[in-house]
Amino acid sequence: MRHFRSRDFRAERPWGAQDITELNGISVRLHWTNAPYEWHVNEGEEVFAVLDGAVDMHVKQEGQVRIIPLRAGDVFHAQVGDEHVAHPLGEARILVIEKAGSV
Repeated sequence: MRHFRSRDFRAERPWGAQDITELNGISVRLHWTNAPYEWHVNEGEEVFAVLDGAVDMHVKQEGQVRIIPLRAGDVFHAQVGDEHVAHPLGEARILVIEKAGSV
């Protein structure tokens, strides 16, 4: 057994991660960041749970950018083909569950 206290985790660089486990090809990782990621589309579905801090999730739908504010306790689900980018508001800690090896 292992125990993770998300609010104490800090990576050496934005989007650095602590691997928690891999379940049948699905990775579960705790990320720390204080900078935006990059626009991307995942190969599989992604579950993105904000554990600490706040994140504005930018999504593209029909060529338009929409911003979804996510706060601690909020969960975002991206399906295959959903183009998105996370912009933290200050420091944030996020649990990401996705296909192992995804960008």
